This record gives sequence, structure tokens and C-alpha cells, in this order.
Amino acid sequence: MKYIPFILFTVATNAFAQLMLKHGMMQLGDLVAPGVHPVMRLFQIVFQPWVFFGLLTFVVSMASHLFVLSKVDLSFAYPFLSLAYVLVAVLAWQLFGEDLNALRVGGIALICVGTFLIAQSGREGRADTAEPTTISASDPASPSTFK
Repeated sequence: MKYIPFILFTVATNAFAQLMLKHGMMQLGDLVAPGVHPVMRLFQIVFQPWVFFGLLTFVVSMASHLFVLSKVDLSFAYPFLSLAYVLVAVLAWQLFGEDLNALRVGGIALICVGTFLIAQSGREGRADTAEPTTISASDPASPSTFK
């Protein structure tokens, strides 16, 4: 399927954004700083470099996801986002020393198998020929009809 690279780009940017946000928040320490006005603290958080670039990376991820949604079925594209959990879990284990126990590894394996099965369904389905959805308000009995 020709849109898989775009879907995987969305997954990767989503995961990297999470890692940047985590790193930034680890550097900031407590969310509430004594003697600092909450609005000022919010600005300190948002403009902490890792948090800021994490948020920007989320914007890139969302733009990529919107492109994907314009090309493939939502029921095909959305489950791939679960792969971001796989990437985050492994990288958080490597970078931050987070726990990656047997239950998490088992869950990651199930996510990978499920995503593989969904990817296979896209090869034979209509995932790359998704038609845009329009909403029609012309029928008074049904104020929002999907065509």
C-alpha cells in the first residue's frame, strides 16, 4: 500500500513528540513551582525547549495524519497509531530506564500482530480509494446524513 510510509511517519513523529515532552518535563521538575504565578509557570513549561519542540512535532504528526486520513479509510489508518506505543515503550526503556516487563512485552506483541493483520486487510480492501465524506442537511428527517 502506497500510504504506509506516511502512516509510519505519523506514528514516528507521534512517538518522538512523546519522548521530547517527557524529557522536557523531567528537566522542569515539579509542575507547580512555589512563588511562581500559574500563568508564568505555563509559559515556562510550553517554552522549555524540549517541550516546545515536542509540541511542534505533534503539529507535524497531526498534519501527516490529516494527509493520511484524506487518502485512506479511518478504520485502516487509526489502528496504526497504536504502534506509537510500541516505539515509546521501547525507547522510554532505553532512554529513561522505564520498566519493560513481561506483561508489557506481551501487550506490545499483541499490538504488533493486530497492526499486521489490519495492514493486510488494506491490500485487498478499498483503503487507498477512500471517497471523501460529505454531510447533507437537505433531508429534514436526518439533519446530518453521511454520503
